[in-house]
Amino acid sequence: MKIVIDLSKIGRFLKKLVKPVVMLTAFYLGANAVLFIEKARPSDFGFYKDIFSKEMIIKPSNSYPLRSYGDSLTTQDWEDAKTAWRYFQNNYQEKTGLFNSVDLYPATTFWDISSSLHALMSAYEIGLIDKTEFHQKMQKALHSINRFKLFENELPNKVYSTITLSMVDYSNHNTAEGVGWSAMDIGRFLGVVSRIKTFYPEFTSITDSIVSKWHIDRVLGKDATLHGIGFSFKDKRAKIVQEGKLGYEEYASKGYMVNSYDASESYRYTDFLKFIDIYGIQIGADTREVKYHPAYNYVLSEPYILDGLEYGFDINSRELAYRLYKVQKIRAKKTGKPVAVSEDHVDKSPYFIYNAVYANGKKWVCYAENGDDAEDFKQLSTKAAYAWATLFDDTYSQVLKKSIRDLKNDKKGWYAGRYDKTGKINKALTANTNGVILEAIAYKLHGPINRLTSRTNLIKNK
Repeated sequence: MKIVIDLSKIGRFLKKLVKPVVMLTAFYLGANAVLFIEKARPSDFGFYKDIFSKEMIIKPSNSYPLRSYGDSLTTQDWEDAKTAWRYFQNNYQEKTGLFNSVDLYPATTFWDISSSLHALMSAYEIGLIDKTEFHQKMQKALHSINRFKLFENELPNKVYSTITLSMVDYSNHNTAEGVGWSAMDIGRFLGVVSRIKTFYPEFTSITDSIVSKWHIDRVLGKDATLHGIGFSFKDKRAKIVQEGKLGYEEYASKGYMVNSYDASESYRYTDFLKFIDIYGIQIGADTREVKYHPAYNYVLSEPYILDGLEYGFDINSRELAYRLYKVQKIRAKKTGKPVAVSEDHVDKSPYFIYNAVYANGKKWVCYAENGDDAEDFKQLSTKAAYAWATLFDDTYSQVLKKSIRDLKNDKKGWYAGRYDKTGKINKALTANTNGVILEAIAYKLHGPINRLTSRTNLIKNK
């Protein structure tokens, strides 16, 4: 039998297939492209996030050289505390009850308000000030905060004048618009609120008044994650962005959660976790690199030392903190210089740096706030060294404590650190450095300063 093939019919049939085949191919390639991109650089709230979610395991160490607390203070502890409190004595604004963020510079952020109020409570609990002074200063400060004008009448502005209480920019110039809010700063202040309510309930009414005006739902959105806002003076527009990377995000989320706000998504350490090998130790870092997200994924001491001192380590922060501590210990041995890296003010331009174990795909780097290289400003951080030496108890913690003995002025407070390159003292004096040191000494006496279970004797005495 002879088969006759009608090529024209086949051609017409194939022509009809072209369009659906092209469409299906395009859909397939497009979907895979989206999935590939989402996997390579997962968005904070992407639809495909859960497809690639995996339970990262932060394997705990067999043991930790954690220092016990509840000891009486030594003569040296007392001297250290007096030096730290001297900063706050010198930078107190009598009219408003607020403390300057930086020595003799009349402005503050909510991060530094938190440092200052933690310092005030710590000074009282240590015994540096009496009940009358404590109550007067706390009452005045909280009433001033209650008078703050809010950014867009919703949340606290990032910066305020400590003299006039007006919203200011980072150059301390008055601004009617404000410069936005910080989810990190608000979270830390909420931790202060929790400490006040737990141990000083007489101030509950005023703290409730402060927070009741805030639209916390704007920070948390609909997905229990943290959002901050940036304000562009160029086009006068505010932009809401996800805020906080590994370490910072989880630390700040605790402030929201202890005040009964749902920040559970931000508290999950494993959502954007990756491990970076440094000296054979797997350091936790955030997968959200700056080339895809608007903020650097700094891995440094700050959020972990604050977490340990204020809340007491949880199972994950303890392990991540210990690994971070260990790599700094190893680097100190390799370089012959003590290492304790963190965010800090510096006493010359660029005035603020992030000295990190890891950031932006690189190890042992230092950046200015605008992302410029700040290699020349790498330093031994006084507050980080003091806090690590308080939290851990081994030979390196002793090295750290000794290494900062000269980084202070008894009449001014503790300096921010010592520059690696020149060995000169970084003479920046700040509320944060001196506040952390007072927190550390209060921790030594009573344990985690926000945690009731470790401080039952303190509350009984109030």
